[in-house]
Amino acid sequence: MILGIHHHAIQVRDLARAERFYCGVLGLPVVRRWPAAGGDGERSLWVGVGDDAHTFLALEVVPPGPATAAEEPERALRPGHHLVALRIPRDQRAGWEARLTAAGVAITGRTDYTTYFADPEGNRLGLSHYPDLQDA
Repeated sequence: MILGIHHHAIQVRDLARAERFYCGVLGLPVVRRWPAAGGDGERSLWVGVGDDAHTFLALEVVPPGPATAAEEPERALRPGHHLVALRIPRDQRAGWEARLTAAGVAITGRTDYTTYFADPEGNRLGLSHYPDLQDA
């Protein structure tokens, strides 16, 4: 069962500038900050969009330089819209992955909270469940 939009991700080059715009100009609250690998700065900032479903906008830093082999191959390393993630219950994630696989949809990546894939036009999508409060 799809419960709604989980989050929308936008890749940015300057996270501080993006925060000034989304939080300062638009007035969106900071929901969570994610540190960069190695603890050098931040890699992502989540801002709330004002609903009771914990939907958020993820501002993701575009890493400098060329992509590495460890990164997802379809991930564009440029600013812009990155993906739309649909909210699912945590306990339905395995079932969704089986359903996608059975339909011939390639799973292109996974994190602790999201399964990534593309629609037939190549648009990047995700199925996400909000991190548990103990993970926050």
